[in-house]
Amino acid sequence: MAGFLMQQGKVDLVIVGADRIAANGDTANKIGTYALAVLAGAHGIPFYVAAPLSTVDGSMRNGGAIPIEERDANEVKHLQGVRTAPEKIRVYNPAFDVTPNRYITAIITERGVARKPYMNSIRKLLKS
Repeated sequence: MAGFLMQQGKVDLVIVGADRIAANGDTANKIGTYALAVLAGAHGIPFYVAAPLSTVDGSMRNGGAIPIEERDANEVKHLQGVRTAPEKIRVYNPAFDVTPNRYITAIITERGVARKPYMNSIRKLLKS
């Protein structure tokens, strides 16, 4: 639905949260955030991340270093306690995805706004 609304011009901007932000501005958030960022970029819509500076992990150079939590396979294989998939089916059920910084317009924190290049602007916010 998000893409359709963007296509119709009904979305001015997107603001999401973050569970973790790497030093270069790559951002991990709930699964589906990356898709929203790509859609926003395709439609020329600004995409902002709003998060406390405590979510920035300066030891992680980029989003590839962010560990992605995997949820229990039974969340996918069962619905209300009833099996909906074969017993031995393999399941990949990530809880988060990583949005590369190229899709992010700015990162809004309690100490200010980080803009590209994120390595520099995030470093300055962390020092303030």
